[in-house]
Amino acid sequence: MPRRIPQLIYRLNQWRMHKISNRNFLVILAVVVGIVGGLAAALLKGLTHWIAASLQDDVQWQYKYYLYLFFPLIGILLSVLYVRRFIRRGTFEHGMTPIIYAISRKSSRIQSHNIYSQIITSALTVGFGGSSGLEAPIAYSGSAIGANAGRFFGLNYREVTMLLACGAAAGIAGAFNSPVAGMIFAIEILLPEFSIPAFIPLLMAAATASVVSRLIYSEPLFHLVTDDWEFRALLFYLLLAAIVGLFSIYFAKASSWVKRAFDRINNPYQRVGLGGMSLGLLIFLFPALYGEGYLAIQRILDGRMDSLLANSIFAEYSHIGLLVVVYAVVTVFAKSLASLITISSGGNGGVFGPSLVMGGLLGFAFAYGVNLTGLIELNVANFVVAGMAAALAGIMHAPLTAIFLIAEITGGYALMVPLMLVTALSYLINRAVLKYSIYTKGLAEQGDLLTHEDKDRTVLSMMKLRYVLERNFTVLRPDEKPVDRRHDIIHTKRNIFPVVDNDGKLLGIIYSERLFEILLGENPEKADRTMRELAEKPVDIVQMDTNMESVMQKMNREDIWILPVVDAGGNYMGFVSKSAVFNKYRALLMRQGAYLE
Repeated sequence: MPRRIPQLIYRLNQWRMHKISNRNFLVILAVVVGIVGGLAAALLKGLTHWIAASLQDDVQWQYKYYLYLFFPLIGILLSVLYVRRFIRRGTFEHGMTPIIYAISRKSSRIQSHNIYSQIITSALTVGFGGSSGLEAPIAYSGSAIGANAGRFFGLNYREVTMLLACGAAAGIAGAFNSPVAGMIFAIEILLPEFSIPAFIPLLMAAATASVVSRLIYSEPLFHLVTDDWEFRALLFYLLLAAIVGLFSIYFAKASSWVKRAFDRINNPYQRVGLGGMSLGLLIFLFPALYGEGYLAIQRILDGRMDSLLANSIFAEYSHIGLLVVVYAVVTVFAKSLASLITISSGGNGGVFGPSLVMGGLLGFAFAYGVNLTGLIELNVANFVVAGMAAALAGIMHAPLTAIFLIAEITGGYALMVPLMLVTALSYLINRAVLKYSIYTKGLAEQGDLLTHEDKDRTVLSMMKLRYVLERNFTVLRPDEKPVDRRHDIIHTKRNIFPVVDNDGKLLGIIYSERLFEILLGENPEKADRTMRELAEKPVDIVQMDTNMESVMQKMNREDIWILPVVDAGGNYMGFVSKSAVFNKYRALLMRQGAYLE
């Protein structure tokens, strides 16, 4: 029976290739991916909120302060234990960066366990109070659904990449009930260059996921219909955008600091302990940091301006307006630290959700603080919404996603002009200092980021030296003489010979012209010389771990067509030539140009 299943799948795939065009089949698969992605999003939201509700119901508030110290630790520990116990053969990663890396470097391959492991670990992390978002895990899960569906049906790299993006779009659309934002998110973050046909599968996947998720889990993220914006408040929107833009720079830098700090801790359980206790202490002081943090934003949108302090140890001071503003600002920085600690210590989550919360709190603190001055009366809810959009645009470098996501989840279409302004300004401020987003910075530093601003460097960065290494060269030994290898030298198709000792060390190279002169009697005085004596030092040598951009720089600098390659110990590995590099370059360029046609 097991043998007949692959045969049945093969026959089914053969039938569909003859009956259905790839373009139409891709749309059908996009709908299927959308359905499964919507189910996954509903499952993740429902499971996370069930865990959080189970921990919080029927517990008196005065005792919750102490429980908060331990809940996040338990959640992160359970997440780490799950990964170490059940994901032994694969690797487990979180966030959007691995998805982008999979597109750039791994032919859009994502291990299938991510379909469910992302849901389980993020539900445990966030449900127990981890201060991160569910959006990155569900986008990862959706990407795994799309990528593995494409590989199951034997689709090519371009089509698998499109389905991967459809899965991510479905996850975001299902998580927020925002199909337009899901589609734009996939385009801005995962598909930096796209053609019009790419819209169709993305639209189908995002819309389907949104419908399915809404049928199963219909609770909206926010309950709000924003008011129209006023012209006199326009300058304040711009000021808020500048503040949020500067904060987004701080957050990106803080992300690197926190990650490096936790990376120094080799023992995973020590990371869990330190992170869990630190997070518990932060939540004890700032209860709004528990979980995603959307509840705190909703209370502010409902007009409960003192809600941030209501359940904290500072609750008795909630009537002091200035203290509310200060507490909100401190909560923003505490949220940034809490979300980064959650992720770096072993929990699973993303910075998508925390970005919304931090931006919303900055918008609240700004508008509420201005109102306290009595100079002007700003609509606090509108500025909360604008702050959310500005933070998302600055931190993620995704202004279009920010505009349409916020408009969809808050009903803030009346604020379209302020949203466009704050997202553009925040993005420009962040981009002026940081060329890459929080998702792509690490990949860019490693040379693993596929970009379209410099195609030559991008394509070269996609190459690995081992894939263009040529080994079909006649190897000469140092004690041999030209006459000893007469037959091999004459019949070789190469014009260069490596001289390698018995230990595999490269001693030098000899060009065929020099050997032919000796064998033809034109240089009889050198006929008795050994290969060691005849060998010459190469112009340069390439180490096996050298990136291809450096290899091409060496070749161009020395104006040479071919270079020997050795490993770290100086052992001969082969040669790299411009011909092989150019052939690989053309193949990758064609693939890169085709993956979004």
